[in-house]
Amino acid sequence: MPRLSLLDRFLPLWILLAMALGLALSKLWPQLGSALESASVGTISIPIALGLLVMMYPPLAKVRYDKARKLTTDKTLMKLTIILNWVAGPLLMFVLAWVFLADQPELRTGVIIVGLARCIAMVLVWSDLSCGDREATAVLVAINSIFQVFMFGILGWFYLQVLPSWLGLSTTSAEFSFWSIVGSVLVFLGIPLLAGVISRVAGEATKGRAWYEGRFLPAISPLALGGLLYTIVLLFALQGDEITARPLEVGQVALPLFLYFPIMFAAGLFASRAAKMSYARSASVAFTAAGNNFELAIAVAIGTFGASSGQALAGTIGPLIEVPVLVALVYAVRWAGPKLFPQDPTLPA
Repeated sequence: MPRLSLLDRFLPLWILLAMALGLALSKLWPQLGSALESASVGTISIPIALGLLVMMYPPLAKVRYDKARKLTTDKTLMKLTIILNWVAGPLLMFVLAWVFLADQPELRTGVIIVGLARCIAMVLVWSDLSCGDREATAVLVAINSIFQVFMFGILGWFYLQVLPSWLGLSTTSAEFSFWSIVGSVLVFLGIPLLAGVISRVAGEATKGRAWYEGRFLPAISPLALGGLLYTIVLLFALQGDEITARPLEVGQVALPLFLYFPIMFAAGLFASRAAKMSYARSASVAFTAAGNNFELAIAVAIGTFGASSGQALAGTIGPLIEVPVLVALVYAVRWAGPKLFPQDPTLPA
C-alpha cells in the first residue's frame, strides 16, 4: 500500500500480537491488573496515560499550526463535526444500546457512556495512517475537547434520564465529575499538544522546516505505533480476567460497537464528500466521527459505578472493539479513496 511503512503495513498483525500478549500477561501475572489500577492519580491511570501521550506526540508534532489556525474559520467543517460528534454519534449509540442491550441496564449504560466520550486521542493516529488532513484533525480534536468539558455531563443527563423518560423507558441516575473530564482533556490533549507545538516552533527556528519535516519527524514517527501497541497490551492485561470470565457479556457489548464504528465512519466520509471536501479532509472528519475517548469513558464508568460494574466492563470493551475496526477502516478508506475521490490531489501518492 503506497506510503505505508513496513511497520504500518502490518499493523493488524502487531495489534493482534499485542492483544495476545496482554491476555497472556493477565494469566501469567495475575497481580498485574491490580498493580496497574493502583498506579493512578485520581481517575487517570499513569501507565496507560504514558502510552497515550507517546502515541499522540508524533501526529501532533507533524501539524502545521499556522495552517490549522486558518481552518477554524471553515464554517462547513465546524458545523459538520459538531453535528456528527455531538448529535449523531451519541444518538446512534443510544439507539444501538437499547436495541441490543434492552435487558442489560448496566451494559447498556456503559455503551451509552462510550458514545458520549468523543475521540481526542487515537483519531490522530488513524488520520495520519490514512493520509488525512493533519491540520483539520488537530482542529477537530480541539473542538471535541472543548465540547467534551461542557457537554459530557449534559448529554449524559439527557440520554440516561430525559430521553428514556420521554420514550417510556427505564432511566439511570448518574453524576459525572466535571473535574475528571477537565483532567482527562488537559492530560490527554493538553500535554502532547503543547509538546507538538514546542517541537514545531523550536525545530523550525533552530534547524529549519526542511530538516524538521525531513529528518526529525521520520525519526519520531515510530513512537506513535509503539505507544499504541503498548497501550493495547496494558488494556488487555488490565481486563484480561473480565474478558475471559464474562464472554457472553463481552459478546453482547461487542455487537452494537461493531455496528457503531463503521456506521459513524461512513456517515462522516459521505457527508464530507457531499460537502465537496477533499479526500484528506473527509478522512479526518470520518475518523473523528467514528472514534471515541475510551480513557474518559472508562474513568467515568469506574468513578461513577465502580471498577467491577457492568458499566466499567462495557467501557473497557469499547477500545478492544474500536482499535481493530478502525485499523480495518484505515485500509478500507485508502483502498476506496481513488474510487470515491477520483483525481483528488490529496489522495495517498
